[in-house]
Amino acid sequence: MNDLTASPRRTDGSAGDADYGRIGQGYASYRQPEPAIAALIEVALGPARRILNVGAGAGSYEPRGRDMTAVEPSASMRAQRPADIVAAIDATAEALPFSDGHFDASMATFTVHQWGDLDAGLREMRRVTRGPIAILSCDPELVQAFWLNHYAPEVLATEARRYPSLGHIGTVLGGDVEIVAVPIPLDCSDGFNEAYYGRPELFLDPGARSACSAWSFVGEAANAASIERLRQDLESGAWDARHGFLRQQPSFDGSLRLVIARP
Repeated sequence: MNDLTASPRRTDGSAGDADYGRIGQGYASYRQPEPAIAALIEVALGPARRILNVGAGAGSYEPRGRDMTAVEPSASMRAQRPADIVAAIDATAEALPFSDGHFDASMATFTVHQWGDLDAGLREMRRVTRGPIAILSCDPELVQAFWLNHYAPEVLATEARRYPSLGHIGTVLGGDVEIVAVPIPLDCSDGFNEAYYGRPELFLDPGARSACSAWSFVGEAANAASIERLRQDLESGAWDARHGFLRQQPSFDGSLRLVIARP
């Protein structure tokens, strides 16, 4: 076992920089697993039977039919996990309560950018995992290339600062590292920012924005101004003049990446 001290935690137990007790109440309504992304994660995990999901949230992308263990510090997120999957353990990435090599494989999706001590969390994942580790994250160098940057530059600047270098993730995990680009389908059911690349009207929904934590780090006035600019361009047709082709584009290659580290 590891004796690392967990990151400072908020009232609901959130251990990273985002307060899911405040922003996470409707998270599961907007952040459903996208089958195309889930399929890539399943391939990365290989034939592993005993799998750990770190920063597991509401349970997106946990493969069914395998021996899953989930770790999630936020009580509000643990409460949103479906009844047909395993309950999550209240613990943090930096201090996983498992013995060395306990799992065949491990995974973490949309979470490493929120950990208080990234390197400690990654080292813990490697310590408890015999086989492959799959990390779904975003390339910080590509985040601000998304058209939303024109309307909400502070939001995407926040995202770019928070996401760690993919190369650094691979270096800390060690072994044979592969970084896979993850295409995002037009009807993506997982509502992260780039999932709405061809459905810009969804950004007008406050719940959709709340399900993307970067919006919570920007002031309400700045966010309101960003959304108003987008609303005006949608009403005038200016957005469609620049980006309307995306409404029919079947997939989008943005910043989403899958880091796979095999020992």
